[in-house]
Amino acid sequence: MQNTRLNDLFNSIAGQLGRWFFNPWRKLSLLIISVLFGFFLGSAISTIAGQAADWDIIGAGVLVAWSEIVDRIYYSNAWRKQRGLWLEALNAGKIGLIYSLFLEAFKLGS
Repeated sequence: MQNTRLNDLFNSIAGQLGRWFFNPWRKLSLLIISVLFGFFLGSAISTIAGQAADWDIIGAGVLVAWSEIVDRIYYSNAWRKQRGLWLEALNAGKIGLIYSLFLEAFKLGS
């Protein structure tokens, strides 16, 4: 790739964002936001699927497949040595989604 001014600009912005996100407190806050977003997403999906009553099985299958795909990527040997922040945030969102589905199941059971 040629070393143009636009390329230098994108590289410097990416470097600054990378340094900004890898501050421990900002990284922790980003992971907490990912967990909360996953929790919200799981609650919204289960509520919408429960109202329609036609999409329960399909929605559950899609969520289980997505969870397994994220697990396969996160725990594979290729990514074990270099887990990026995006991968950790994706796994945190998956944890929040599964937690919200467990809470919805407990609400329905009581």
